[in-house]
Amino acid sequence: MDDVMLAVGTQKGLFLARREGGGGRWEMDGPHFPMQAVYSVGIDTRRAVPRLLVGADSSHFGPSVFRSDDLGASWQEPSRPAVRFPADTGTSLERVWQLHPAGPASPDVVWAGTQPGALFRSQDGGESFELVRSLWEHPQRPQWEAGFGGQAVHTVVTHPTDAERVTVAVSTGGVYRSQDGGASWAPSNSGVQATFLPEEQRYPEFGQCVHKIAQDAADPERLYLQNHGGVYRSDDGGARWEGIADGLPAEFGFAVATHKSRGDVAYVFPVAADSFRMPPDFRCRVYRTEDAGRSWTALSDGLPEVPSYGVVLRDALWTDDGDPGGVYFGNRNGEVYASADQGDTWELVAAHLPDVLCVRAAVV
Repeated sequence: MDDVMLAVGTQKGLFLARREGGGGRWEMDGPHFPMQAVYSVGIDTRRAVPRLLVGADSSHFGPSVFRSDDLGASWQEPSRPAVRFPADTGTSLERVWQLHPAGPASPDVVWAGTQPGALFRSQDGGESFELVRSLWEHPQRPQWEAGFGGQAVHTVVTHPTDAERVTVAVSTGGVYRSQDGGASWAPSNSGVQATFLPEEQRYPEFGQCVHKIAQDAADPERLYLQNHGGVYRSDDGGARWEGIADGLPAEFGFAVATHKSRGDVAYVFPVAADSFRMPPDFRCRVYRTEDAGRSWTALSDGLPEVPSYGVVLRDALWTDDGDPGGVYFGNRNGEVYASADQGDTWELVAAHLPDVLCVRAAVV
């Protein structure tokens, strides 16, 4: 079997873990970029040698995007910022929330989502990026509000065979879709509640606080969405959404991930409530559906017993592309857990890390 690489972005740097042949001990090194908050990591496996992309925030130098073509042994930073707002926008970059290598239909394209809420596109594998002005200049953008974590484009989903189809999620703007490679965008939030609005305004055209979107492995038209109150599924590429939270201990949460090779399989980590951001009943549990959200199973073998207080953030739950498929998450307690059997059993990879912000994993 090939090795598995696990990248853990924290409030104080990046940690990289490797496990040979999918078994044995995890070997971890770091922190890379010490004392920089790492909110975004991309592992680009479309190349002969995987490329690591890291969005790191320095309190002194500001945010930047770094890349490594030797699995983290060395890092390169462009001489000028890879992601920056053009001067005419009158805006400066606060954070790179997302680094998303596009599908095989666009082998050199990498998308970056930022705070303030904007989308950038790279055509050279993440070495330089250009602002997607069509989204930045969308007439609804000035009405997007800032979520609790800031106002940002934090999720990018691309169609695996149609490079023209791109879906993004914005806090708090909701879901926006492009059918023409980013030339134009339309809100796509039908059926998703904005639970923080008065009851008669609960289903607006836009303004929902979407926390994460993930795409089904077998059917790219099927998407899963964790909202600020509600878990949803769409079977038509995001045109309409239906609730699938029945069977979960709570509708609130941040993260959702899908199995990389099995259709209808998705994972969430529920949080008790907006006003009580801890695991329900203080139990550390990942929930898995194997029937596209019709039912959910609590996964706990190897996870800590009660009480547990660590919450999993929007990008801190991930799956790899191995067989049978690994699942990984990190929490705000600085713990990282891994499952090599699709979530049936778990092991502790690391403890006492800084606050875990994002997790990525891939077979390399």
